[in-house]
Amino acid sequence: MEPTSFALRDLVSEALAGILQRPGRAALTALGTVLGVGAFVAVLGLTATASSQIDSRFSLLTATEVTVEDVAREQNEFAGPAFPDNAGERVERLGGVEHAGVHWPVRPGEDGQLSVRSSPVAGSAGEKTDVVAATPGALLAAVPHLSQGRLYDAYHARARQRVVVLSDSVAARLGITTLEAQPAVFIGDQPFTVIGIIDDVQRKPDLLLSVLVPHTTAEQLWGAPTEEAEMLISTRIGAAAQIADEAPTALRPDHPEYLKAIAPPDPKKLRSSVTSDLGELFLLLAAICLVIGAVGIANTTLVAVLERTGEIGLRRAVGARSRHVASQFLTESGVLGALGGLVGTSIGTLVVVTVAVARDWTPVIHTGTLAAAPAIGLVTGLLAGLYPALRAARIQPVEALRR
Repeated sequence: MEPTSFALRDLVSEALAGILQRPGRAALTALGTVLGVGAFVAVLGLTATASSQIDSRFSLLTATEVTVEDVAREQNEFAGPAFPDNAGERVERLGGVEHAGVHWPVRPGEDGQLSVRSSPVAGSAGEKTDVVAATPGALLAAVPHLSQGRLYDAYHARARQRVVVLSDSVAARLGITTLEAQPAVFIGDQPFTVIGIIDDVQRKPDLLLSVLVPHTTAEQLWGAPTEEAEMLISTRIGAAAQIADEAPTALRPDHPEYLKAIAPPDPKKLRSSVTSDLGELFLLLAAICLVIGAVGIANTTLVAVLERTGEIGLRRAVGARSRHVASQFLTESGVLGALGGLVGTSIGTLVVVTVAVARDWTPVIHTGTLAAAPAIGLVTGLLAGLYPALRAARIQPVEALRR
């Protein structure tokens, strides 16, 4: 007897015919793979897109920020404040510096906080709030966003004027909603005029929880800077490392070791860390969706094998071998997985583009992801259909035709 054969074209056509006999069931079967592959593409695409945005923001903000700390007491216990009076002016003369200034927390009491209130009545309830003395340059280096009023400047500092800048949250707690009436606050027993309210800062977000006063006014009322004084420097892109090397010498040529400059970290390390954290979390969800999709394909293919036992017996009776039957059902599950992978890839790409457009980002999807996603769907379908195909291949023709 001449051995039977099963051409590839016939194999694919038979598999498609089996799928199209029940299109509704086939669509629901492929849905799990669609969700899994779609989640895979969306996760990798959104992670890559977010990473590019993190890298861009890091380059514009953190990579242009240098902090200089006062470590004079660590070098010499009898040393005074390390920053000179004209610290900001000295650093701003360096090439590549945009703004620079010193800031420090005002801590006149044992608890380290002053009572800030909007009522002049002595003894009335007030907010225990951090008060920060900052030079005008330090304010500008923090890149604040004003919602009302203005920032204090060099004139306010030279005149030692009693003015403050508040965040919108501190202002709300003090009952200040507008600056039209020139409201005042009382820090301890000292009155200050509120000249500005900020609602955001791009650097030093802890300033949003503080009351900001000119450094000269703070020195007059509460004394010299504490050991916690720091300098904040904003630089042009690419100049931060050089400024970190030059700043201590520019500030204290006699004792540069009294100052410790902190340059920004490597942006690649930050980006890879964030990318890894996001990727591991969401890829786990994508894997769960793929497992659910594989179980659905396996279950549906197994049901199809049981329903088509008579058809399988007839095929075996007219010459089909076990491997031909197994190949047919394996091809059906593979086609369902591949179709689910293609549809899932399209949906995942659409999700990435939609989110990027909504957030005004540039969508980023690696070509390797787009190439691998349909293949993942195909492999998922083949693995899911392996057991049902082997079970179909073991059906004996005589037993099948009796049913």
